[in-house]
Amino acid sequence: MANYEIHDHTDEVRQEIGSRLEAALEAVGITAEAYAKLLCPVDTDRLRSSITHDVRANEKAVYIGTDVEYAAYVEMGTSRQKAQPYLRPAATEHTEEYRQLFDQYLK
Repeated sequence: MANYEIHDHTDEVRQEIGSRLEAALEAVGITAEAYAKLLCPVDTDRLRSSITHDVRANEKAVYIGTDVEYAAYVEMGTSRQKAQPYLRPAATEHTEEYRQLFDQYLK
């Protein structure tokens, strides 16, 4: 009679998937941040240089943004200033590239 052993590797698999997902989110964040900086209008460079990303693996999300107080006015415009979107297009116009990054990291 053959003797078999069963090993449960569920925790290792979950950990590997989690680390790959976090790496994919980081890659997407870096890429989206770069697109936002390319699109950002420049006057003093304060806004563009403040753009960053924040990976929140527990939320399975990456956030692109800035803490400059006038950033929303540039992005969405005001009654006196035309909108100059740079964050929204960086996030929405490159979804296929972001999808490919996820595919690359999660294979």
